[in-house]
Amino acid sequence: MEYDQEKVDEMTLALLYLVTTERQEGLGARAWKGFDWDTMNRLHEKGWIDAPKIKAMSFYVTEDGFKKSEQLFLKHFGQKEK
Repeated sequence: MEYDQEKVDEMTLALLYLVTTERQEGLGARAWKGFDWDTMNRLHEKGWIDAPKIKAMSFYVTEDGFKKSEQLFLKHFGQKEK
């Protein structure tokens, strides 16, 4: 199946916002693993997450990646003000 990898990357990064922990302002956050490896590798290549293929159950989301994930999460899943 062919699909738009950019859209998948954007939605995956948005959903990473839900699974981030240990947020450190200016440094990023940690996130739980659980997404497609090819997608995670592309996010790593874009500089939004640290090396996803480590033995730990979580990986590091860069500061830019965390801010982008928050922005995308609110864009796609945030409730509009009434």
